[in-house]
Amino acid sequence: MNEKYIPLYRKYRPQRLEEIVGQEHIKKALTNAITMNKISHAYLFTGPRGTGKTSTARILAKSLNCKEGPTVNPCGVCENCLDITNSVPMDVIEIDAASNRKVEDAQNILEKVMYAPVNSRYKIYIIDEVHMLSNTAFNALLKTLEEPPKNVIFILATTEVHKVLDTIKSRCQRFDFRRITTDDIVKHLRFISDKEGINITDDALFTIAKNSAGGMRDSIALLDQLSILDGEEAISTDDINNLLGRISFDTLHGLADEVINSNPQGAIEVLEKIYNSGNEPSQILTNLLDYFKNLLIVKNCNPSIIFELTQLNEPQIKELTVQTEKLETHQITFLIDKTSNYIKEVKTTNNPRLWLEVGIIDLANLTENTSLLELQNRITKLESGIQVQSTPVKIFKAPPAPAVGPKPSVLPHKEETVQSNSPVSSVPPTTRSGQTVGPEINSASKSEGVTPAPSQTPVHTHSNVSGTQDIAVLWGNLLNNVSSAPTRALLKQWANPIKISPEETILTIKNEILMSQFISGNKKKILTDAVDALFAQSDSNIIVRLPKPDDVQIKPSPQTSSPRHINAYTPPKETAPPENFPKHNKPTASQETVSQNSSDETLDEEIVEETKGTPSQDDSDADKVEYAVSHSDQVSMIMDLFDGKII
Repeated sequence: MNEKYIPLYRKYRPQRLEEIVGQEHIKKALTNAITMNKISHAYLFTGPRGTGKTSTARILAKSLNCKEGPTVNPCGVCENCLDITNSVPMDVIEIDAASNRKVEDAQNILEKVMYAPVNSRYKIYIIDEVHMLSNTAFNALLKTLEEPPKNVIFILATTEVHKVLDTIKSRCQRFDFRRITTDDIVKHLRFISDKEGINITDDALFTIAKNSAGGMRDSIALLDQLSILDGEEAISTDDINNLLGRISFDTLHGLADEVINSNPQGAIEVLEKIYNSGNEPSQILTNLLDYFKNLLIVKNCNPSIIFELTQLNEPQIKELTVQTEKLETHQITFLIDKTSNYIKEVKTTNNPRLWLEVGIIDLANLTENTSLLELQNRITKLESGIQVQSTPVKIFKAPPAPAVGPKPSVLPHKEETVQSNSPVSSVPPTTRSGQTVGPEINSASKSEGVTPAPSQTPVHTHSNVSGTQDIAVLWGNLLNNVSSAPTRALLKQWANPIKISPEETILTIKNEILMSQFISGNKKKILTDAVDALFAQSDSNIIVRLPKPDDVQIKPSPQTSSPRHINAYTPPKETAPPENFPKHNKPTASQETVSQNSSDETLDEEIVEETKGTPSQDDSDADKVEYAVSHSDQVSMIMDLFDGKII
């Protein structure tokens, strides 16, 4: 009677590597290290609680300091083995980092590290929960941990390895302990039960293993607690549920049945019985959530793995299968989602029973509301009640831009004058033969009373550079082909064309910084793509240089209004520009009407005008450079769009 009782988890703590449950990869690695005499100076054991980290550290220390060692199978009877077993060794120092986390504690370790072992082969420091050390304590151990004195080994154990400094982890051999499988826990619990004479069913052992979350220590501790209930009848799952405050499967089955059948009255009656039995609201909803999870597994998983995932017996699986025939997967997931939300409400409210009853009633009505057939009927009713407009709305789409082909096929032309009573009208483009492109839009325009004006003679561009007007037209088309609006604004502001032809394109830019961007910077490809699209070719020869005194200033022609990336180059054709050719880039009234129906992107390109707020010719070069560098492309674009300047 005077003998002190030893808890089962201490009594059955493994004393050899082969006795460790699970962790086969770690047992094999440490066994080979001892056999091959490749012992590291520092180890880091990490993993969930109760998976054998501290036990493995003690076994490793015993194997290294045994009188017959280093050996994989320590004798267990020598002085060193007995001291480690009884937790009173002189050369194996166990430190709890949670209560010794200061830098002073680390310095105390470093002072004693220099002393040789008293009666053992190695001096071993086992630091448990090492993540609790402060950063200063970690840094104090760094150098010693990397190069400790001879015959000194550090074994660090932690459940939160992410809190350990990377500099510490890099100096250790890391071993990750995995959660122990349910089958391994059940086998070990059966071994202990038979040895201790505990009468318990296999279903009860499965329930214990399932509630331990892969930790052997928690499982053995729960078995130790259940051993006091041992009597004439075997310990069952109901006994475990009563001890843990869990609800039995049959009770949960009855509650879930009322919810699935959309019977709030019956669900509340079952809930009252469960609540009066002493179960807390959060515990009731948590157990119900676990039940719905098992329903989802039975509904969607293969029967071969259902038993492993749910840890239920065959009759219980059959009952769940019957219930899943009344539900669809999206209904079960909706019940799970709602239950989890009510668990949060119950844990944060001052009246948990209120939210418990509200949640159960809501769940009991939720199944019918989420029925797929019911949802389809509601959609049908909603659709039948929509009033359809009697007058159809006609939508006129702008003609698509022609693709750039190997040969030029589309010519730039002036915007057509449209006479129409409608506020917005669209004019289809014309081909070289004068035929109208887009018959659908043309017919639609006729039906609305829109009469297109006679087509004017299109303005043909020239490939040579004999006239200033020809370069202006090509320069305007080239700017339209620039894909970046900020780059297009910078070219308008700073660039001047000297020659534009398929063989060679020469531009001058009056700012060295911007010139370098177009020669070898990020704007080179944008300019090259624009010239390639203009002449329907690739790898165009482009020269960008500083302006010379004899260079002629060219402004883009206001005639061009073609969208960007349109091949506007055509062979030479001697056609003089009309006499009434506008001198300013200002659209006429009919052009404004047409432009309202164009896309936003084309509209943005057509309204870009020359910037009036740019530095004058009298400004110094330093001011020009500062003006170009101190503002981004977006600022320059906005200035160009709104004819502004920076003050």
